[in-house]
Amino acid sequence: MPASVIITGGCGFLGAALATRIASEGVTLPDGRHLTHPQIHLWDQANAVVPVLSNTNFNAIDIADTAAVRAAMPDDVALIYHLAAVVSGQAEADYDLGMRVNLGGTTAILEAAKAIGPNVTVIGTSSLAVYGGSATEPLTEATQIQPQNSYGVTKAMSELVMADYRRRDWADARTLRLPTVTVRPGKPNAAASSFASSIIREPLGGIPAICPVDPEMALWVASPAAAVNALWHAPSVAKNDWPAFGAVNVPGLRVQVLAMIAALRARAGDGTADLIEMKRDQRVIDIVGTWPTLFDTSLAQSLGFTGDASFDAILDQAFLMK
Repeated sequence: MPASVIITGGCGFLGAALATRIASEGVTLPDGRHLTHPQIHLWDQANAVVPVLSNTNFNAIDIADTAAVRAAMPDDVALIYHLAAVVSGQAEADYDLGMRVNLGGTTAILEAAKAIGPNVTVIGTSSLAVYGGSATEPLTEATQIQPQNSYGVTKAMSELVMADYRRRDWADARTLRLPTVTVRPGKPNAAASSFASSIIREPLGGIPAICPVDPEMALWVASPAAAVNALWHAPSVAKNDWPAFGAVNVPGLRVQVLAMIAALRARAGDGTADLIEMKRDQRVIDIVGTWPTLFDTSLAQSLGFTGDASFDAILDQAFLMK
């Protein structure tokens, strides 16, 4: 029986890597069916760079346009990955855009899934920004969410909407709270946490980078491979095994910025690490500084999710990107 897989934000680095994984290995649904060669639909902005993959097509779409999303949704869709979002720094700078895309886009996707039927699995991505910085660590899924910036607010609201569609059995809605993903390929973006990749990626390429936070600051991080693996694994968990509320904290690593730089220095030499300039940016600190840095991810592990072994293992992936 044919089935389609939709990836919104499908031309971003996570979406493209996930599409490549599915095109190569297929993907398993909650009922145990393995889609060996599903039709993959990448939805993104019109100016996106589209990866060339088999069984894949591209659709330029406004993710917050409910009518357009519903019209574009194929009737045979079995799985939707909703990755499209306005990132943290941009959502803080443009409140209306963040609300429209992050909350409005999530609602549009869920409404389109609901119109197809309750067995459509929707995997959404959220952030540790939903918690804020005052909770006692380590945090769990039971910790109260108290976001302290507009990005976290939009993600928290999206989680609640996802959970309500799940409760009503309108869609098999599942939310993954991803750690800060590092080291991202490409160039810096508007995310407040973009520096977590820049201070590794740019020096490895011989390019200066700025660290805008105190080096003692800790981050909760995961590699791109770990993030893609979590997304790929998520729909394979049986529907009744997924928690009722629907949000799961993906395994990560707690690492201080100074330890990240020390690891880079040990692997690539003083000349590489010396390309990092310490230059405080209070705007970044005010956002990232509210994010928690230590989680109890036993729930995710019980569902089969895994994380990175160490920050050195994350660096291994960064060296492969050079």
